[in-house]
Amino acid sequence: MLLTSETKKEIFAKHGKSAADTGSAEGQIALFTHRINHLTDHLKENKKDHSAELSLIKLVGKRRSLLDYLAKVDVFRYRAIIKELNLRK
Repeated sequence: MLLTSETKKEIFAKHGKSAADTGSAEGQIALFTHRINHLTDHLKENKKDHSAELSLIKLVGKRRSLLDYLAKVDVFRYRAIIKELNLRK
């Protein structure tokens, strides 16, 4: 997947505080979600791509860790990002 810098800036501008704020939990969760959705679509077509499957598992774990952190620190931000990205919980 070619994730261009323009795409990253759009994701961080939409979900983070600004396009340059790449460290916010919401921005990182949104970026991981974008990559997870792409890898999921890729794996539907290429079932035997084990390296992509491993990458997907790692990304889901990273996103889960950030979501757990956000839920611990600020529940309102956690609920907002869950609702915004249509993640279930």
